[in-house]
Amino acid sequence: MHLDTLPAPSRTHDGPVGLDAVREVSRAVSAAHLFIYLVPESAEEAAGLGVTDRGAAYLAFRSAAMGAVPWQVTLAAFYNFSPRAVRAMAGVWDAAPPERWQAARFRAAARAMRRVGVHLPDDRLAEARALIDPVVSGADHAGKVLAAANASVPLPSDPLVALWQQLTVVREWRGDAHLVVLADNGVGPCDCLVLHTATGALPATLLRATRQWDDEEWRAATARLAARGWLDAQGTITDLGTAARERMEAETDAHCAALWQPIGTAGTRRFASLITPIAEAFEAAGAE
Repeated sequence: MHLDTLPAPSRTHDGPVGLDAVREVSRAVSAAHLFIYLVPESAEEAAGLGVTDRGAAYLAFRSAAMGAVPWQVTLAAFYNFSPRAVRAMAGVWDAAPPERWQAARFRAAARAMRRVGVHLPDDRLAEARALIDPVVSGADHAGKVLAAANASVPLPSDPLVALWQQLTVVREWRGDAHLVVLADNGVGPCDCLVLHTATGALPATLLRATRQWDDEEWRAATARLAARGWLDAQGTITDLGTAARERMEAETDAHCAALWQPIGTAGTRRFASLITPIAEAFEAAGAE
C-alpha cells in the first residue's frame, strides 16, 4: 500500500488535544526512538567513519542534522551535558561530514530494526505516516533547534526508517520544549540531572559518566535543589521535588498539545498504538 492511498487526517479538530494523549504519545515516541543510542549497529557505523569513542559518536549522530556546527552549538542544544563532555566531539566533522553521519545513523536504524524483527504491515505503516506527516509539516519550530534541524533532513527511501526519522523530529520537539520549561523554572543543566537521578529512575554514576559533571558541580547543583526544598539532606527527592518534576512534565505536555493538534486526541492516541511494535520488538529480542 502506498502512502498516498490513505487520506490525510483533517486538520480541524474541536478543542485542544488532551494532555493524557500527549503524555501517552510522548512515551511511545521516546520508546520507539531510544534504541538508536544503545544498539551495537550505531557503534559499528561510527567506527566505519573512524570514530570509536562512544561519547563523541553519540554527539555526532544526534547533532549531524544541524550541520557542521561548533561544539558550543551542540552544547546549547543538548542542555544537560557539561562543556567538557561536548568538547569530546572535536574532530568528528573532520572524520566525516554531517551528511555521512546522518546516512550512517539511518543505516544503523535500519540494521537494528531488521535484526530484532520490527515489522509494520504496509497498511499500518501508511496509516502511521498519514498521521505523523501533518504533525511534522505543521509544527512551529520557533525555539526548537533540534526538531527543526531533523525536519530539514531528507527522508530516506526505506519506509520504516523514514517513519523513524519523523519520530525523531517529534521526539526532539518535545525535548526542545522541555528545555524551555526547565530554564523557565530555573533548573539548570546539572540541576536537572541531579533531580532526575534523585528519583531512582537512572543511576547517578551513568549520567555523571556521560555528561561529565565533576564532584564540585554535582554538589553545587544538589545544594541548589536542597535549598528549594526539592531534595532532603541525604539528597533524596522530597514530596515537593516530586511535585515540581510532575508540574514541569505537565507544562511540557501543555506546550506539546499544539504539536499534535493537526490529528486531534483520537489521532494522537492512534498514532501511539501504531508505533508500539518498534519498542516491543526490541524488548522481545532482549535487545536495547
